[in-house]
Amino acid sequence: MESGASLEFEFFVSKAADTMLKFYRLDEELKKSFSKVSIEMNANAPFLAGMVQSRRYEFLLIFPASSNTVAKIVNGIGDTLLTNSAIMSLKAFVPVWIMPVDYKESVLYTKLPNGKEMKLRVRKEEAEQVRRLEQTEDVRVFDSPQKVHEALSEWLKTLKTDSRD
Repeated sequence: MESGASLEFEFFVSKAADTMLKFYRLDEELKKSFSKVSIEMNANAPFLAGMVQSRRYEFLLIFPASSNTVAKIVNGIGDTLLTNSAIMSLKAFVPVWIMPVDYKESVLYTKLPNGKEMKLRVRKEEAEQVRRLEQTEDVRVFDSPQKVHEALSEWLKTLKTDSRD
């Protein structure tokens, strides 16, 4: 990457994520913070699968990925924007990076918009789907946002090194 070059992010938000962003009142903040935000209309609109297959992107990052999305990718079910795009990416040898929310069996607490805490359980079934995902060729699984950040930093270093060759 040359000095002064920029990195561009495009955000594709699933219908379910759009609902959650609105629930947590974060939808407007996302749209203000990033210039390219597209909301899922169906499994092929916007046409993310075609864009990753044509190598418009170096990789597909799904962050965060619900247990539903993880299970569908593991089982080859491409009926949503994200699952269809992940499956089509893998068919075209485009890497998929994923940070599942239900990484390991545990009990955790999350804050609701009203400030109250909600206790949740990550069941062994969800954790097992993540283990299966980790065995999938061309899939890189992350257990935390920090690990995603580190991987992106490493990836950027390879771009800077490649541009010097």
